[in-house]
Amino acid sequence: MTEFTPLASTAGGMMIGLSAVLLMLWEGRIAGISGIAGRLLPPYLDKAFPSRLAFVIGLVAAPLAMMAATGAPVAQTVSSNIPLMIAAGLLVGFGSVWGNGCTSGHGVCGLSRLSTRSMVATAVFMTVAFITVFVVRHVLGG
Repeated sequence: MTEFTPLASTAGGMMIGLSAVLLMLWEGRIAGISGIAGRLLPPYLDKAFPSRLAFVIGLVAAPLAMMAATGAPVAQTVSSNIPLMIAAGLLVGFGSVWGNGCTSGHGVCGLSRLSTRSMVATAVFMTVAFITVFVVRHVLGG
């Protein structure tokens, strides 16, 4: 079971929101992780490359910094089923491309801009997530 952590969750949400606002302010860009990460490869090696790289490095470094600061391990998804994890990653990548954005782009930035497309995308993400959790926990017994 996942722990109920309202203070840590609120602080994390505030930091995500702040980073999205700062990226929009400084770069004029939406903080969609799939778009930022996807533009780390050629032909997108432009003047914004260093800020995109710093953003992705921050995503990787943040849990490591948290672990160093608290001494506690950071919650993560772990599975010994490598083919399942590969399939899940490919499905998420495909969904991000097909949906013109990921959960961070639509759920955080799109909803705050009252984008109808983002509202629909986020509703679909959440519905599929609820169904997936139900099936994995209650049907498959995982």
